[in-house]
Amino acid sequence: MTFDPHATSMGDEVAPEVYEELFAMRASIDNFDAALVHILAERFRATQRVGVLKALHNLPAGDPGREEAQIARLRSMAKAANLDPEFAEKFLNFIISEVIRHHERIAADHHSEAQDQADSALESTETSAQN
Repeated sequence: MTFDPHATSMGDEVAPEVYEELFAMRASIDNFDAALVHILAERFRATQRVGVLKALHNLPAGDPGREEAQIARLRSMAKAANLDPEFAEKFLNFIISEVIRHHERIAADHHSEAQDQADSALESTETSAQN
């Protein structure tokens, strides 16, 4: 599907100069949205690495102390940037919940792989003992 930056349902009742300004502003918004997607992708790549580290060392998926500090930090930054701190907190809480879900999946996958390796090693030892 191709994105149409001029998609609208407002029709002909809007003056052309209003559309011109509207589409120019929307072009900036589209650029911000693209930047957000790429930044979120980078953030989730970093948190995936954290998830692997936690799985390798049997650490919990969530870290409430870290999460609380991050929320306070983000609320403060939001206030300084004239962004609604409630919105910023909701946004971060959504991201945190996704990160924890990913970390839990990574831990489950790691546990399953470790169990498979242990089972293979046990089978190999049993086979060697029988020979």
